[in-house]
Amino acid sequence: MEQTRTPNPPLPAPGAVRLTGFAHGGGCACKIPPGELEDAVRGLTGQSGAGVLVGLDDGDDAAAVLVAEDLAVLSTADFFTPVVDDAYDWGRIAAANALSDVYAMGGRPVMAINLVGWPREALPMELLTEVLRGGLAVASEAGCPVIGGHSIDDPEPKYGMAVTGVAHPDRLLRNDAAAPGLPLTLTKPIGVGLLNNRHKATGEVFAEAIATMTMLNRDAAGSALAAGARAATDVTGFGLLGHLHKMCRASGVGAVLDRSAVPLVEGAAQALRDGYVSGGTRRNLDWVRPHLQAAPGVREDDLLLLADAQTSGGLLVVGEVPGYPVVGHTVAGSGITVR
Repeated sequence: MEQTRTPNPPLPAPGAVRLTGFAHGGGCACKIPPGELEDAVRGLTGQSGAGVLVGLDDGDDAAAVLVAEDLAVLSTADFFTPVVDDAYDWGRIAAANALSDVYAMGGRPVMAINLVGWPREALPMELLTEVLRGGLAVASEAGCPVIGGHSIDDPEPKYGMAVTGVAHPDRLLRNDAAAPGLPLTLTKPIGVGLLNNRHKATGEVFAEAIATMTMLNRDAAGSALAAGARAATDVTGFGLLGHLHKMCRASGVGAVLDRSAVPLVEGAAQALRDGYVSGGTRRNLDWVRPHLQAAPGVREDDLLLLADAQTSGGLLVVGEVPGYPVVGHTVAGSGITVR
């Protein structure tokens, strides 16, 4: 008996799609929790070679390999599920986030390739075109050609880039090079995770959050290098507290963080009061809490805000960088005091 195949339902019109509804998490908040990730890769560290300048050992932002006396090649990859509903903006945000790892190492991106997962039977290909167009726009702004890539049919949409960069080996920004007694500078406001979570739940669009997430960290990295900084990291899915903890641990120092000096994206404080805290943010705080000391008057909500899972956040630089706020300082010892 011949069977007839039920035709696939028609795909939705591109303008009618809420991309965040296809994702279990949004942006860097969908990262594997930091503690679980470290357990998974613990046995893979220590792979050193004559040319490896930065490997897995300290969880830095990108790998760095020496290929000539005055040239290090940097390599990184970053991709995530939709953080906003607009396909073009999602592409821009994902590209800025992927390029950020190279800037966080003090490098210059020279080439990128796209990484795509796409539910081709659920979402129109025209939307994918818009995602790729957004990524190309930001990469072009960075002067970084995007040449090909790899795609798979995936029930959950994902987009990002693998990026290759270059740097002078003596001018790398590393997360294991922090010294005590230096200011901590933050080059972008935090709180986009709260606003992204609100956007996913309500559809509200927050222009300042999108502007922050699509801003390249190129100028901030250049200013940090010009100021003589040696240690930095970018603030993404593990939140300000999580990335500060990783840098302090790798460098063997402690830190004091002044919560009132940390800049916030407009609307973030209200989103926190309204309860738009992601699961990723709560996991970030749980992971770093054993290493935290909160001064009197520091509330749980203050800590949740400082642990907010960022997407395409700014650079956290050890040293004062002109034009950007100082949010604390490093100290001898270990752990983080929030005051």
